[in-house]
This record gives sequence, C-alpha cells and structure tokens, in this order.
Amino acid sequence: MSNMKILVTGNLGYVGPVLIRHLRQVFPDSKLIGYDNGYFAHCLTHAREFPERHTDVQYWGDIRKLDAGILDGVDAVVQLSAVSNDPMGNRFERVTEAINYEATKNLAALAKRAGVKRFVFASSCSMYGFAEGGPRKEIDALNPLTAYARSKVASEKALAPMADSNMVITALRFATACGMSERLRLDLVLNDFVACALASGEITVLSDGTPWRPLIDVKDMARAIEWALTRKPASSGGPFLAVNVGADEWNYQVRDLANAVAKAIPGTKVSINTSAPPDKRSYRVDFSLYRSLAPKHLPQVSLKQTIQELKEGLSGMGFDDKNFRSSQFMRLKVLERHISEGRLGEDLRWKA
Repeated sequence: MSNMKILVTGNLGYVGPVLIRHLRQVFPDSKLIGYDNGYFAHCLTHAREFPERHTDVQYWGDIRKLDAGILDGVDAVVQLSAVSNDPMGNRFERVTEAINYEATKNLAALAKRAGVKRFVFASSCSMYGFAEGGPRKEIDALNPLTAYARSKVASEKALAPMADSNMVITALRFATACGMSERLRLDLVLNDFVACALASGEITVLSDGTPWRPLIDVKDMARAIEWALTRKPASSGGPFLAVNVGADEWNYQVRDLANAVAKAIPGTKVSINTSAPPDKRSYRVDFSLYRSLAPKHLPQVSLKQTIQELKEGLSGMGFDDKNFRSSQFMRLKVLERHISEGRLGEDLRWKA
C-alpha cells in the first residue's frame, strides 16, 4: 500500500495542506497528485513553506470538467472538493449541487472506469440536521436542512451502488472541522471563537448557546482518511461504508466551546445571544461504529490542544482583526470578492 498513486481533489483548501503532509509522512513512497480550482490557493496563513511542495504533481482545474486522463494509473481518490459550508451553499445553491453532488458522482464513475481501487468521500454529519432524542447513528434518519447537507446526502446515495470488490468506497461523515491549517478558515465555530477572543477579548455566540455540535481536528480528519485508504472491506463494513467520524467526547454545546476558549485565553468575555431564535442545526452524533472499525485511527487531539494550536497560529500571524467575519478568512467573502472584482462568474467558473 505504501507506493500508492493518490489523487486528492480540492487539496488547496483548509483540510488539504494538513492531509497532504500526513499522507506524505505515512506513505512516503506514494505519488501524491493534487487537483484544485484555486479559489483559496492564495489564502495562506502562518505558512512556513508552500504546503503543496509535498505533492508530486499539482493540477489546476474545475472538478466539473475533470480530464479523465488524470486518473490514469491512480490507485485511490480522495474527494475533498466542495462548496464547503452552509452560507456558501445558500448563496450558490445550484452551483453547490453541481460541484458537491454531480461532480462527485461523475468523478466516481470516471474513477471506476479507470480502475481506481479506493474512493474516499469527505461527507458530513450535518446531514442529521435537527436531531432530537440522543446521538445519531448511521442507521438513523437523515434530515438535511441546507443545500450543503443535501448535496452530501445525494452524493452518498449515488456512490453506494458504485462500490464493489474492485472499488471500495468510504463516505466519512465528518464532525465539524476545527484546528490550525496553512489555509485557516474562521467560518467554523471553534476557530471563530478563538479568533474573537484574540481580536477583541470577547466571544459573541450568535445562537443561544444550546445547540450541539460534534467537532474534529483537521489532523484527526487526515488520520481517518488514511484509514479509509487502507481499510479491509471484509472486516470493516464492506465495499461501501458511510461512517460518522469523530469522538463521543467531542460532542459539545456551543456555549461549552465558548467557555473552553475563554478559559484558555484569560480575560475573554463570553456574550450569548439568549434571545436568538433556536438554531435548528443541532445534533449529537454517535461515533461507536468508527471506534469499533478503526481502533488505530481514532481522534487523538484534545479540545485543549486544538485551542492552543489555533491560539499559537493566530498569534504567530499577528492576528488582531476585529472585523474578521468580513475578511478573507471567511470562504464566502473570498468568493464574493473574486466575483465583484470580475475574476469569477456567478456560476463559480473562472473568467478568461
């Protein structure tokens, strides 16, 4: 397995740099190929080097028109490329469907034709939506509330029938990502709180603080992807597996996260919008299936460690922007700036 040829699509985002470095460490003899449209390639944060130097080849292109030739001789595909959160999904609903679902389905079909043996899909726990009555298991009903979550549900449905002994497919239903990266996003709940604490000494919780969120550090996401690239289908869920990825102790209420950050960054005030309408995106998730299937690849990073690494990374950047919620740390703002400055169309295709 160590000399696999691995294609990672959407590698120039938030998770990509962390994943590529991890794959380079665990599979030093592998050939790593990146494929990305470059929307966020310039959004480097506290980077000591260009993270993509760890790939062997970097392709630039739109996942909606991937050249099948790129899959020649590829053993494994990791599909990260997506319009990656609810605000972007709401603003670009049709494009979200085209990139997150249609392009994923097409990529898997091309991969199967090319003889790719492993297909790993970055799915999401957000497909559980508003879930009362205990942590959600994989067999529970899905209740996607947003375009982003619906695109993940549709993708899983399209991928399932393509899996067989020739192409093992794993849909990793990740908890909400957090943690430091060379392309840091601050439109993720924990990252946002650490940024608030450092920039203004105050964490403003936009909800009433009660919604549940499962979280996972990006380094632990990389570990799960490594597992999906190597799992033996006979003993780990068969040719197609959709599995919740995270840890039970990482199910937090939003106010607990705010308080944990305030504790780590002394002098931080927490203000909770008690009059906010209830945030419907609340769900706890059961990670027991992943725990039983992937005992050697379980999350290892603690909440305290993630907060500390975010604090050090942001401080190292001299970060102090009180208005960061309208800055390039928010992925939607980056896309809107590309559009307003004439580089990108409303369909999120680059203009010549």
